[in-house]
Amino acid sequence: MIKKILEGNARGNEFTLYELKNNNDVSARITDFGATITSITAPDRDGKLEDITLGFDRVEEYMGSHPYFGSTVGRYANRIANGKFALDGRQFTLDQNDGNNHLHGGFLGFDKIFWNSSIAGEKLVMKHRSPDGDQGYPGNLDVQVAFSLSDGNELDIEYNAVCDKDTIINLTNHTYFNLSGCQENILGHELKIYANKYTPIGEGSVPTGEIEPLAGTPLDFYRMTGIGERIRDAHVQLGIAGGYDHNYVLDSTGICAEAYDPLSGRTLKAFTDKPGIQFYSGNYLNGIKGRDGIIYNKNFGFCLETQYYPDSPNNPGFSDCVLKKSKTYSHKTTYSFGIK
Repeated sequence: MIKKILEGNARGNEFTLYELKNNNDVSARITDFGATITSITAPDRDGKLEDITLGFDRVEEYMGSHPYFGSTVGRYANRIANGKFALDGRQFTLDQNDGNNHLHGGFLGFDKIFWNSSIAGEKLVMKHRSPDGDQGYPGNLDVQVAFSLSDGNELDIEYNAVCDKDTIINLTNHTYFNLSGCQENILGHELKIYANKYTPIGEGSVPTGEIEPLAGTPLDFYRMTGIGERIRDAHVQLGIAGGYDHNYVLDSTGICAEAYDPLSGRTLKAFTDKPGIQFYSGNYLNGIKGRDGIIYNKNFGFCLETQYYPDSPNNPGFSDCVLKKSKTYSHKTTYSFGIK
């Protein structure tokens, strides 16, 4: 079931907060500002329902500065080195909103705009037109994001886009999860990522252009491992990012990651049809006041962002993120919630 639970006006724009709820009382709340997931509620092993995401009490708070809580990010998720890329023999310059680099679509990315929203059967549909030159990107891009929640406790996020020029695109969702119901940080969570390789990072957390094996490094989560077990190891990659903030080269499409919280018994499985997933351990959370007055410090939430590889436009050996004129971009991510 999908219903509107709040309507309001901010910055001269109307916004709506929706609730998706299934027959198991699992629910997700989503607003059309930033096509943002503001909460996901799921039961623990004793049936207690708690919010398992980081966020705010009020929709208006998402309109201020925050680290992409629940946001739909684009046109290009993650980093593009020096905010520049070449396409069809032309050089394009994007916003440099992360030091010298471009991050998550720029200063006015998809997380900071009001989307057109509607309920279409069992789906909540958000639409937006990004005009030619928006944040430096070529072409008029028509993009749609559809959310649905099944009685199997699966939250599907389906992205589609078409452009009237060749462009680049990489859409994802930036929800921060805390399966304990935000009772403690996520270092006690266990994680498995279905990847044997990753793209190491250099200065500014931009990929070096190499693809390297994970085996023998503290970044290897091919077996279920505690997030905090090796996060403080003396490894150059952990030092650069202050923890985990890396793109994993997935073995195949389908299931790509699993997480488990021993405290609550909650589990999370992620599925994707894209070649990479960014695992971020909330390294830059710095005491921001969130929902119910909870203070979100370092490592209080984690993200599993399905994607093309970061800086793909500048690395021919990476995933192909070019969307050709009049062709359709599609991407589906599923987050499945359970109990162990």
